[in-house]
Amino acid sequence: MAAHRCSCWSWLLILFSLSVFVVADIHETTPVNDHHGGVDHNAQTAEQTADQPAVEERRWEATEVKEAATVDAAADIQGTSAPETVVPSSVPQPKDDFQEELVIRPLHSGDIYASFQFRTLWDTDFMRENKVSHYRLFPKSLGQVISKFSVRELHISFTQGYWRTMQWGQPFIPSPPGAELWVWFQDSVTDVDATWKELTNVLSGIFCASLNFIDSTNTVQPSASFKPLGIGNVTDHSFLRYATLPREIVCTENLTPWKKLLPCGSKAGLAVLLKSEKLFHSSFHSQAVHIRSVCQDWQCKTTSWELRQTLNSVFDLHNSGQTKREWSLFKMFSRTLTEACPLASSSKLYIDITDNPQGEQFELSPATSLLSQAVVLGDRRTFSVYDLTQETTFGSVRSLNLLIRWKSNEGYIHYEPSKDRVKPHLLEMLIQLPPNSVTEVTVQFERALLKWTEYPPDPNHGFYVGSSVISSLVPSTVAMHTNSTRERPLFSSFFPCKEESSYFVRIYTEPLLVNLPTPDFSMPYNVICLTCTVVAVGYGSLYNLLTRSFQIEEPNPGLAKRIANVIRRMRGVPPL
Repeated sequence: MAAHRCSCWSWLLILFSLSVFVVADIHETTPVNDHHGGVDHNAQTAEQTADQPAVEERRWEATEVKEAATVDAAADIQGTSAPETVVPSSVPQPKDDFQEELVIRPLHSGDIYASFQFRTLWDTDFMRENKVSHYRLFPKSLGQVISKFSVRELHISFTQGYWRTMQWGQPFIPSPPGAELWVWFQDSVTDVDATWKELTNVLSGIFCASLNFIDSTNTVQPSASFKPLGIGNVTDHSFLRYATLPREIVCTENLTPWKKLLPCGSKAGLAVLLKSEKLFHSSFHSQAVHIRSVCQDWQCKTTSWELRQTLNSVFDLHNSGQTKREWSLFKMFSRTLTEACPLASSSKLYIDITDNPQGEQFELSPATSLLSQAVVLGDRRTFSVYDLTQETTFGSVRSLNLLIRWKSNEGYIHYEPSKDRVKPHLLEMLIQLPPNSVTEVTVQFERALLKWTEYPPDPNHGFYVGSSVISSLVPSTVAMHTNSTRERPLFSSFFPCKEESSYFVRIYTEPLLVNLPTPDFSMPYNVICLTCTVVAVGYGSLYNLLTRSFQIEEPNPGLAKRIANVIRRMRGVPPL
């Protein structure tokens, strides 16, 4: 394939408001379409070798005569193709169409990146006077949203975690932590702000999210970034609204309505792997919905609506409790694939083998001979393809549990996560250190508040973390005796010597002192004193009133009164 040259001009613009945007407008001039060239060349090769026996075990996906999708479909599901998504005009297309794909990329860090792509195309017009009433593959709830609020494009994402670009590279479709929503409205909308507010309330109910908290205080109107991704060159940014909720927590309540938008739900196809218990325990999780208008043919004479649902997740090797560097569908999702979605015209599983062309790093089981190439983020990538619409993909057991096993045995890493108030962390690594070098091991942690009964008498002093242990075999300058029965001094025979050229050393590091959040312990003391005083005064007074007996005692009479009473008794008169 001939090399292509392209001329690029880039302009960067930074807009400061509630958010920061970096805009890159890149114009490319490509004399020949790369995807067309690849397909034509492979088709000619297939015609030339139709009568010859196969001499290679692997074959390219484009050489399959029965394949409806070409190599450029792989690039399209990556989100890296041009905004004008097109379908070859030579192939008759139904009124609506559904495709599903899963891309798995092994990362250099030992983690695994899984990207789900579900695309629904529908040749209809939501803006016509007579409303659309019959829905087959396209979800009715989103169709009514497009029609009612005159939506040109809608992009919404829910993300948990932060994408580590330095460790994982670039994602297929980036998204910020929390919730993100940006919408292009039709130019027929008169009051964009009122429509935007009503739309956020409706989407909040559809996706079970707190999008109703989006208002004028966290909504911006970018003037140069967030261009439309579909057809149409809209330049009036007064019809664009953008908002984020960084503190939005993504949970099962957001995943369940997202899966219900799929034609097969989570009952068949690739969606059966979307198990919330596994997805939300990953290092990164992002689910999104993108709605736009795309071309149906190369000339873009007719258009259709595209609904693209994406879900990206990164699974950590060590957090999963694995000691060996290998992955499988069951280890990632606790499920295997048994069938494609019956309503899908295409259902495929892609494994990125660009860094493993000859299988020297890892091996796939079961193996596949179908290959595909796609340009992803400016880089040509090679993929092994598993076509789920073919019964031979699942084998005799009618189950596909793809296994990725690394051949090289690296530095050994054993990690056991801690459980609060049950057990601590355990991290063991087997590494080889070169001489005169410095090796640094860092561990990220979050500070948390303890129960008030768990603090020591001097909490402001901090909390100690036990010493790390380094066990090493150090080269010896003299030959060591490996005979354990040899009589030696006691101080030199504690560790057994198994090699003549090295000896065993164990080193302990200094304990680590960590400062954790400490509450103000004087406040509980003050509260206790005040409470005890109030209780003592109130309860003591009430107790005295309830238990003490009162008697009325008359005062002693005076001398004159006593004499008068004696005289009155003598006379027989009652005393005073």
